Amino acid sequence: MTEAPDPEVVELATRIFDLARQGRTEELVAYVDAGVPADLTNDRGDSLVMLAAYHGHAAAVRALLARGAAADRVNDRGQTPLAGAVFKGETAVIEALLAGGADPAQGTPSAVDTARMFGKADLLELFGAR
Repeated sequence: MTEAPDPEVVELATRIFDLARQGRTEELVAYVDAGVPADLTNDRGDSLVMLAAYHGHAAAVRALLARGAAADRVNDRGQTPLAGAVFKGETAVIEALLAGGADPAQGTPSAVDTARMFGKADLLELFGAR
């Protein structure tokens, strides 16, 4: 039998995930700098980087990567932050993830597959150059 999670911990985690979604970089990294794992994930396996990337917050993505977050962490559905950024058309996030070492071939569908699906020849060319 497992214990129910502490409601205060759940509330704090929810607040931190919301900061990533909202791109509130300074507040987000203050928590990470205070000891919250840069690769913290929610109940669906979405990392802070995934949430920031999907919502178009390149500065938050860069700050998390600089603090050791993985650029390619796959969520429970096999998706990567890079594929999400391609899907959303977030160029600055794509550039930040690539600079942080993201692999366009990771995930299902991968960023390459996503770019193909949406006819993004410029991204396919960018990914091919890697």
